[in-house]
Amino acid sequence: MWLQAGWRDLRHTPTVSLAYGTAFVGISFVLTLGLWLLDLLYLLLPLAAGFMFLGPILAMGLYDVSRQLEHDEIPTLAHALGAWRDRGGSIATMGLILVLFQLAWIRIAFLLFALFFGLEPPSWDSLINIVFFTTQGVPFLLAGTAIGGILAALVFTITAVAIPILLERDVGTMAAITTSVAAVQVNWRVMIGWGALIVVFTAAGLVTFYIGLAVTLPLLGYATWHAYRDLVEPPGR
Repeated sequence: MWLQAGWRDLRHTPTVSLAYGTAFVGISFVLTLGLWLLDLLYLLLPLAAGFMFLGPILAMGLYDVSRQLEHDEIPTLAHALGAWRDRGGSIATMGLILVLFQLAWIRIAFLLFALFFGLEPPSWDSLINIVFFTTQGVPFLLAGTAIGGILAALVFTITAVAIPILLERDVGTMAAITTSVAAVQVNWRVMIGWGALIVVFTAAGLVTFYIGLAVTLPLLGYATWHAYRDLVEPPGR
């Protein structure tokens, strides 16, 4: 099981794993504080939901930790954070694609809110009340969940193993995406379950005021590397 393998890697590298995860907890807190200070806290919900789009690229250093463990090397946080350097061009292209998905999702979320509730940006308190405790809130949540789910499924399909491929092999972004799509298509039953687990663990990290991300992000990152190892033929074969 990929999660079991991921947990094993986490146990072997607790300092690096928790440092990596805690760094993103800190970034999440700073981002939330910035939105609050700028009176843009209503952006927090779409940004949190859109974490699924950027998660694969944010976890890239964790894939490198698992790769180092495979080669009996001692992983370091510095090496993990610089893992993108050898494949900077392709990884940057993939990152740009994911950022565009994130921006598209935020735009769609704004359009949906305007469609159901009007153009005036709400305060945080009124946002929670409007979204979860009004008659318009239910269709809004259903529509947002459906559209967000479609976008998330598309991102999952093109990134399921694409970034580990880019990290390990000298290939282009489109070749990595094509391989990821093929892996998901061939193993679609397993990948539906894996995608659902990613959503559950990510949500658990977010609803604990980000604290849970310190563990769930490394766990999912390592598990994704082992999924790549099981789903894609090793180099040279």
